[in-house]
Amino acid sequence: MWPAAIAYLGLVAVTSLASFAAYGLDKRRAVVGGRRVPERTLHLLALLGGWPGAILGQRHFRHKTRKLPFLFAFWAVVVLHAAVVGAVTYTLLGSPWTEAVESHRPVHQGRPTPP
Repeated sequence: MWPAAIAYLGLVAVTSLASFAAYGLDKRRAVVGGRRVPERTLHLLALLGGWPGAILGQRHFRHKTRKLPFLFAFWAVVVLHAAVVGAVTYTLLGSPWTEAVESHRPVHQGRPTPP
Protein backbone atom coordinates (compact mmCIF):
# COMPACT_ATOMS: atom_id res chain seq x y z
CA MET A 1 0.00 0.00 0.00
CA TRP A 2 2.74 2.50 0.89
CA PRO A 3 4.52 2.26 -2.48
CA ALA A 4 1.22 3.08 -4.23
CA ALA A 5 0.58 6.03 -1.92
CA ILE A 6 4.10 7.36 -2.45
CA ALA A 7 3.77 6.94 -6.23
CA TYR A 8 0.43 8.78 -6.16
CA LEU A 9 1.87 11.66 -4.13
CA GLY A 10 4.80 11.84 -6.55
CA LEU A 11 2.38 12.00 -9.46
CA VAL A 12 0.44 14.79 -7.74
CA ALA A 13 3.67 16.72 -7.07
CA VAL A 14 4.93 16.44 -10.66
CA THR A 15 1.58 17.23 -12.30
CA SER A 16 1.02 20.09 -9.85
CA LEU A 17 4.34 21.65 -10.83
CA ALA A 18 3.47 21.21 -14.50
CA SER A 19 0.01 22.68 -13.94
CA PHE A 20 1.37 25.66 -12.01
CA ALA A 21 3.87 26.32 -14.81
CA ALA A 22 1.14 25.98 -17.45
CA TYR A 23 -0.99 28.62 -15.69
CA GLY A 24 2.01 30.94 -15.52
CA LEU A 25 2.80 30.41 -19.18
CA ASP A 26 -0.82 30.94 -20.20
CA LYS A 27 -1.03 34.14 -18.16
CA ARG A 28 2.18 35.48 -19.73
CA ARG A 29 0.92 34.64 -23.22
CA ALA A 30 -2.46 36.25 -22.46
CA VAL A 31 -0.73 39.49 -21.46
CA VAL A 32 1.60 39.66 -24.48
CA GLY A 33 -0.88 38.27 -26.99
CA GLY A 34 0.88 35.01 -27.72
CA ARG A 35 -0.50 31.55 -28.43
CA ARG A 36 -2.44 30.40 -25.36
CA VAL A 37 -2.32 27.10 -23.49
CA PRO A 38 -5.59 25.33 -24.37
CA GLU A 39 -8.10 25.09 -21.53
CA ARG A 40 -8.36 21.40 -22.33
CA THR A 41 -4.67 21.02 -21.42
CA LEU A 42 -5.15 22.86 -18.13
CA HIS A 43 -8.10 20.60 -17.26
CA LEU A 44 -6.21 17.46 -18.27
CA LEU A 45 -3.30 18.37 -16.01
CA ALA A 46 -5.75 18.94 -13.15
CA LEU A 47 -7.46 15.60 -13.79
CA LEU A 48 -4.14 13.75 -13.78
CA GLY A 49 -3.46 15.04 -10.27
CA GLY A 50 -2.25 18.59 -10.83
CA TRP A 51 -5.28 20.30 -9.36
CA PRO A 52 -3.39 21.55 -6.25
CA GLY A 53 -0.85 23.26 -8.51
CA ALA A 54 -3.69 24.59 -10.66
CA ILE A 55 -5.34 26.20 -7.65
CA LEU A 56 -2.04 27.75 -6.61
CA GLY A 57 -1.42 28.92 -10.18
CA GLN A 58 -4.86 30.50 -10.43
CA ARG A 59 -4.29 32.40 -7.20
CA HIS A 60 -0.64 33.32 -7.74
CA PHE A 61 -1.01 34.51 -11.34
CA ARG A 62 -4.56 35.84 -10.84
CA HIS A 63 -5.51 33.83 -13.89
CA LYS A 64 -8.76 32.07 -14.85
CA THR A 65 -10.41 33.23 -11.62
CA ARG A 66 -13.39 35.06 -13.14
CA LYS A 67 -14.30 32.86 -16.08
CA LEU A 68 -17.24 30.93 -14.60
CA PRO A 69 -17.57 28.22 -17.28
CA PHE A 70 -13.86 27.43 -16.84
CA LEU A 71 -14.15 27.37 -13.04
CA PHE A 72 -17.21 25.14 -13.18
CA ALA A 73 -15.38 22.68 -15.43
CA PHE A 74 -12.26 22.90 -13.25
CA TRP A 75 -14.10 22.03 -10.04
CA ALA A 76 -15.95 19.23 -11.82
CA VAL A 77 -12.53 17.84 -12.81
CA VAL A 78 -11.34 18.09 -9.18
CA VAL A 79 -14.41 16.19 -7.97
CA LEU A 80 -13.95 13.59 -10.70
CA HIS A 81 -10.30 13.14 -9.71
CA ALA A 82 -11.25 12.69 -6.05
CA ALA A 83 -13.94 10.17 -7.01
CA VAL A 84 -11.52 8.13 -9.12
CA VAL A 85 -8.88 8.13 -6.37
CA GLY A 86 -11.53 7.13 -3.82
CA ALA A 87 -12.83 4.32 -6.02
CA VAL A 88 -9.33 2.98 -6.68
CA THR A 89 -8.47 3.16 -2.99
CA TYR A 90 -11.69 1.38 -2.07
CA THR A 91 -11.02 -1.31 -4.69
CA LEU A 92 -7.45 -1.87 -3.52
CA LEU A 93 -8.02 -1.67 0.22
CA GLY A 94 -11.61 -2.80 0.51
CA SER A 95 -13.89 -1.66 3.27
CA PRO A 96 -14.07 -2.71 6.92
CA TRP A 97 -17.82 -3.01 6.42
CA THR A 98 -17.35 -5.55 3.63
CA GLU A 99 -14.96 -7.58 5.78
CA ALA A 100 -17.40 -7.55 8.69
CA VAL A 101 -20.33 -8.67 6.55
CA GLU A 102 -18.34 -11.45 4.93
CA SER A 103 -17.09 -12.73 8.31
CA HIS A 104 -20.49 -12.25 10.04
CA ARG A 105 -18.87 -10.21 12.80
CA PRO A 106 -20.26 -6.98 14.25
CA VAL A 107 -18.62 -3.69 13.30
CA HIS A 108 -17.31 -1.37 16.00
CA GLN A 109 -16.53 2.26 15.08
CA GLY A 110 -16.12 1.48 11.39
CA ARG A 111 -13.79 -1.49 11.93
CA PRO A 112 -14.60 -5.16 12.39
CA THR A 113 -14.31 -6.33 15.98
CA PRO A 114 -11.64 -8.95 16.57
CA PRO A 115 -12.87 -12.56 16.83
